[in-house]
Amino acid sequence: MRMKAVYDEAANLARQNREFVLATVVNTKGSTPQKPGAVLLVRGDGSTVGTLGGGCVEGDIWFAAKEALRERTGPQFKNYYLNEDIAARDGLVCGGTMYFYIEPFAQSSDVSDLTDEIDAAYEGGPSLAVATVVNGKTLETGARMVVHEGVADGTLGDAKADAQALEEAATVTPMGKASHVRTEAGDELFIAGYTSPATVVLVGGGHVNLQVAKIAQHLGFRIMVTDDRPEFANRERFPMAEATSVASYDKGLDAFHITANTAIIVGSRGHHFDDLALEAAVRTSASYVGLLGSKRKTIMIYEALIKRGIAVERLKQVHSPMGLDLGGRSPEEIALSVMSEIVAFRYGHDGRTMKLANAQIDKIAAKVRGAQAKAPAR
Repeated sequence: MRMKAVYDEAANLARQNREFVLATVVNTKGSTPQKPGAVLLVRGDGSTVGTLGGGCVEGDIWFAAKEALRERTGPQFKNYYLNEDIAARDGLVCGGTMYFYIEPFAQSSDVSDLTDEIDAAYEGGPSLAVATVVNGKTLETGARMVVHEGVADGTLGDAKADAQALEEAATVTPMGKASHVRTEAGDELFIAGYTSPATVVLVGGGHVNLQVAKIAQHLGFRIMVTDDRPEFANRERFPMAEATSVASYDKGLDAFHITANTAIIVGSRGHHFDDLALEAAVRTSASYVGLLGSKRKTIMIYEALIKRGIAVERLKQVHSPMGLDLGGRSPEEIALSVMSEIVAFRYGHDGRTMKLANAQIDKIAAKVRGAQAKAPAR
């Protein structure tokens, strides 16, 4: 949703033929405050939409964007090393490198069709991917190819590069992700997918799903709710919901636009309804489907769905019992577990602890003791 605001404004400015700059994080190494895909829009008057992580990083890239407009330069590829001095000044503990693609649009009418397409994709229209040469060695920096449902519009200037971009576009488009790739010739490409914003659809408006909705809202997800009871699927109970539907559990999802960028959470009012709801959920294109409940309930429902012809491979994709093993039992704690798993899934992670290993702490202690032993006595 945060990215949507950037491209909403880009589309608006392009329609008015007003100048602006898009500064995009296209690659990172090490620890950085933002990851590839983060975008900052800088208007001609210096005002901004979006963020690159704040601090000196954002300030310096903002200045570079303003200079690009003032000097009427072409697109630029810049790297920014977060050394210890910068990290300390910004209150960060980072030691990585960020790579930026700064693209000015002084005469923005020539990009209005593309920004309109991106804006439409965020509103539920056809998804697309945009491949850009961000650091050309043999190709021209700024060359762009748009991919609609696997079909390329335009070229990056080389058939092999086009094929590589097409393959990567198929990966990033369904969930609106971004990817940095390097061609055999050393050209750097950035491929960004644009689709409907990440959405959580709650099948069942009970206590746990209500808490899930509250957390999902803070994380920027669109929220939709369906239940067969009017008192559990309405805007008064779920004021953060974009849409609600009162329908039987096997039909409730029909009211919503489900894409690969949708997470469906099944938590109806009983086992006999959960099987209907889960069957409907697995028949959609949602990449994440989860079922609240115990392992025993999951086994019983899976047996029933297999008898009804649901493919075993599809059931293997379902997250049930859903959530990370945090140990909590209250609705709020379960909701935190559920949304933690969804976030981890979206980033391709498994939710393991990031705590330093004891062996690494022992090495740190040994290093400190060794330095102390070598230090001259005071």
